[in-house]
Amino acid sequence: MNYTLLMELVSEIGCRIAVGGGETYRVEESVNRILTAYGVESRVYSVPNSLIITILIPGQAPMTQLCRMERKGTDLDAVEQYSNLGRRICTQIPDLETAMQWVKETEKKRKQYKLPTLLLGYVLVAWGFSIFFGGGMMDSACAAACGFLLGVAEYFMGKLQTNVFFQNIAAAFVLAFFAYGMSELGIVPNADASVIGTLMLLVPGALFTNAMRDIIFGDTNSGVSRVVEALLIAVAVALGTAAAWNLNVSLGGLPQQVDAIAHSPAITCFVSFVACAGFVIVFNVHGYGSILCALGGAITWGAYCIASALGCHMLMCCFAASCVAAAFSEIMARVRKYPAISYLLISLLPLIPGAGIYYAAQQAIRGNMDLAADYGLETLSTAGVMAAGILVVSTAVRMWTTHKRNKESLQKKE
Repeated sequence: MNYTLLMELVSEIGCRIAVGGGETYRVEESVNRILTAYGVESRVYSVPNSLIITILIPGQAPMTQLCRMERKGTDLDAVEQYSNLGRRICTQIPDLETAMQWVKETEKKRKQYKLPTLLLGYVLVAWGFSIFFGGGMMDSACAAACGFLLGVAEYFMGKLQTNVFFQNIAAAFVLAFFAYGMSELGIVPNADASVIGTLMLLVPGALFTNAMRDIIFGDTNSGVSRVVEALLIAVAVALGTAAAWNLNVSLGGLPQQVDAIAHSPAITCFVSFVACAGFVIVFNVHGYGSILCALGGAITWGAYCIASALGCHMLMCCFAASCVAAAFSEIMARVRKYPAISYLLISLLPLIPGAGIYYAAQQAIRGNMDLAADYGLETLSTAGVMAAGILVVSTAVRMWTTHKRNKESLQKKE
């Protein structure tokens, strides 16, 4: 067997899944399964920016390869395509040259949204979440414009290979300064809703979700690494927003402050669907599964509204809704034979505490440290109960899957 080519095959597939935003256990499991299918014993270790693979060759020294990876955002189509390719290889076990050809064919048939469609995704996310967080028609129109500006800014900064930390500061500054300026001119009544709605594009929801799943499955190093990265992005977003606020104040005074509109559950569920449909584009999901992903966001928020109507505390509502999102993603993964991560990431987005991050930063700017701490603790509590909801469902599914697998093994032996 050509062990060098085998190593190239598994490292290519593993890296593609990881760079697209796949969880650590998915990367390691995909590599291990392929190597096991070819009868090779292996040791695999993955963290967000590196993949280490060791194969044990009978009668020879072990072969090890280290792959450094540069993540450029979330690409769920890559996770789905290469995860499915890994299953196909394990099922058919082709010769290595054919398997490498399949990798090339998979890369060729992968889809990417064009820039105009990508910008539409940014607009839908900002528009939908602006209304979701209590904005009106003018606020959501401003948010849509901010989303467009943010998409353009991120596209060109990405082309220039700008540092991610600076990119988030600059993007947050541009969108917040525009919204505050519109508020100062009297065009936008509730600038906060416009800013929060657009900031949902920058809030590291995907990183947070993957971090929680990594920690749940025992990949603590990867989980902690993702948590730190998520915190750095949140700090960058807060710094950019703070700079825009201070500049606007120095130029013309404080933006208008109005109460958020209390929209009905039907409206918030609808705009959740629209915003999640925007994230379907931003996260590069294709096919009719993209509609199911967006529907998952509406179902998740519907579960939250039902729990709230029953008198549950906000954290209990979050826990119940995250359980529904996790259950929905596991069901869809088994029905459609696609990774659960696509459904989970997008379904959880209405629960991501974007407003809490924004208001914590805003109160800190104003010197109200007690209020900032309250918002910060509320945000962390929300994140914690979301993780607990995912943990409960994921653990139950894994226990059921293991029991089913063990039962099938016993039946085969009999």
